[in-house]
Amino acid sequence: MAIPNYTYHKLKMLGPNDVITMSSAFSHVFMCDREHFELATTVVNSSKLPRLRESLILAVLDCNKPTFSTAFHPLKETKAIGIDPTNPTKMVRIGTQLPAK
Repeated sequence: MAIPNYTYHKLKMLGPNDVITMSSAFSHVFMCDREHFELATTVVNSSKLPRLRESLILAVLDCNKPTFSTAFHPLKETKAIGIDPTNPTKMVRIGTQLPAK
């Protein structure tokens, strides 16, 4: 059984006569820690990925289809204003009950 202590960069384990203590440089500890993180991330992702693929439902949404069952109706009165004199179908609606400011 070994106990790593990342704060002091030491590894302590029980030896035949006493506790064996091994020291390391910060760069080595950081490299080992990074490798273990990447390995753990890869293992977790590899086990979750097949389950995610099974639960995934591929669907292409129709952007032209309205998302609500009823059409949009403004709560206040609006007025249609043309924005392009050459194309009368391009219009915006503005509220007629706007405050004076």
